[in-house]
Amino acid sequence: MVARALGDVWSRAYVLLTFTALFWAGNAIVARAARDIVPPVALAFWRWSFALLIILPFAWRYLQRDWPLIRENWKILTVLGCLGIGAFNTLLYTGLQETTALNAMLLQSGQPALILLVGSLVMGDRTSWRQITGAVVALLGVLTIIARGNIGALADFRFNAGDLIIAFAVFLWAIYAVMLRRRPAIHPLSLFAVTLIVGIVVIAPFYAVEIQSGRLINPQRDGVLAIGYVSIFPSVLAYLFFNRGVELIGSAGTGMYMNILPVLGAGLAILFLGEQLYAFHAVGLILILGGILFAGRGQQPPAGTVQGNRGNPASESGAR
Repeated sequence: MVARALGDVWSRAYVLLTFTALFWAGNAIVARAARDIVPPVALAFWRWSFALLIILPFAWRYLQRDWPLIRENWKILTVLGCLGIGAFNTLLYTGLQETTALNAMLLQSGQPALILLVGSLVMGDRTSWRQITGAVVALLGVLTIIARGNIGALADFRFNAGDLIIAFAVFLWAIYAVMLRRRPAIHPLSLFAVTLIVGIVVIAPFYAVEIQSGRLINPQRDGVLAIGYVSIFPSVLAYLFFNRGVELIGSAGTGMYMNILPVLGAGLAILFLGEQLYAFHAVGLILILGGILFAGRGQQPPAGTVQGNRGNPASESGAR
């Protein structure tokens, strides 16, 4: 009966994608809640180290099969590992030391607009006036959140440092998502394992500096639980569930449904962290989602693109 129930869930895309969104939203919630227990670089380092240990037995045969292509394409794989694994979550966790999980979730919701603009600039994607207009509107929503509703703050540079760090992380993720189109034709588990290895190597020296500065993991149960959560749920399970969702309903439908992520994240931040939802959050979110929906109407993915989280070409990354 249990196997039948699990099989039934595995065939329901929207159930799997709802859990995916919850797991990814929980990543920011847990990082914010554990900020005084687990330093940000330590959280990123151990998250990906344990995730690698979990997936390596399943990826090993594909790594052996794909090794010639991996060796031939080491440059692009190194770039993907540095950006998607090494940089994004390390910066996200660092930003969450200074800003709220609610802000982090809403700032991340602007990623599809940035991916559209980066794709146009880096990959030469053809963009319509509708796409450009929608992207600009969505980015105005991001700026509204960064400025906390006071656009005048943009001229005075009165920003929260955490918001700026997370905005930079979002920008790097957009570059990563676009560059993912250039990945070699290797198995998704090979791609995930290789980028994890690169990311861990990139994070390691920063972790050493963090340790040397005296910022150590507080050895208590909550710290262990935080590392365990981010290693399993947003890393491994969300990766599997998301790609299964793409398999069941396609990348376009999956990307559109994942726009529930900031909404779920905001709810979790308010419920578990007691964070407050202000008017500028609502205005920013309306602008972001409205811009994304406007830009996406009638949009066809570029040839060769595998779309992923919230409509970006990152369905095989598992790096959120």
